[in-house]
Amino acid sequence: MISELLTWITGGNNVLMGLIGGTIGAILNLLGATPTLFLKSYPKVLIEAGLGFAAGVMLAASFTSLILPGIEYGGILAVASGIMIGAVVISSIDYLMPHLHFVKGKEGRTSSKLKAIWLFVIAITIHNIPEGLAVGIGFGSGDLITGISIMLAIGLQNIPEGLSVGFSLLATREYSRGRAYIISVASGFVEPPLALLGAYLTSIFTNIIPYAMGFAAGAMIYVVSDEIIPETHRSGEERTSTYSLIIGLIVMLILDIVLS
Repeated sequence: MISELLTWITGGNNVLMGLIGGTIGAILNLLGATPTLFLKSYPKVLIEAGLGFAAGVMLAASFTSLILPGIEYGGILAVASGIMIGAVVISSIDYLMPHLHFVKGKEGRTSSKLKAIWLFVIAITIHNIPEGLAVGIGFGSGDLITGISIMLAIGLQNIPEGLSVGFSLLATREYSRGRAYIISVASGFVEPPLALLGAYLTSIFTNIIPYAMGFAAGAMIYVVSDEIIPETHRSGEERTSTYSLIIGLIVMLILDIVLS
């Protein structure tokens, strides 16, 4: 049903599908952030559970929708190379760009020269780079099922992510509901242009598809390990977030089977 609808809307254009996929993810992030407008706070355990679920979805998607299809396209060496490159690139950006995390504080060079709000926006952008690229690469590969799987995976995890960003900003007591909501929504709309870029490059340069799939997977796995999991362990709810991660992984596996 979804594949037929996307094909009808786009005329089978993989690049346009990538843009639509990235936009759907951004819209779901917007929906996740919406409670920020109406509630002053949210039970921390639910936020930790949501982020754990998001981590599980991203991990499963990295393997079922990127790594395994990538191996079928170009073999293990190409995908493994892409995984390492993706992790190194995101790690380098994380090290070089000034940004702010609620758990680890300020990171990157010359971080003290920018206001906290911009440091946080940069951190969110770094986080969303692999997500947007993954959606675009999935559609750009020409495998519609892979593209839809990644789109749904990123969209699912964007809901708790948007919620977490909004309420994390409110918790600092420095942002109004409206401002926290706008920043959270804006963080999701980083993904559509990145999805467009990923779809365009992989549709034009088909030889890079296995490397690109590995790259997106490596970047997402790095973000899960370096950012999301530490975030879910900050308030003593490790068990809840861990079970939520497992549930997210199972949901994504089931979704992948159903779509296939």
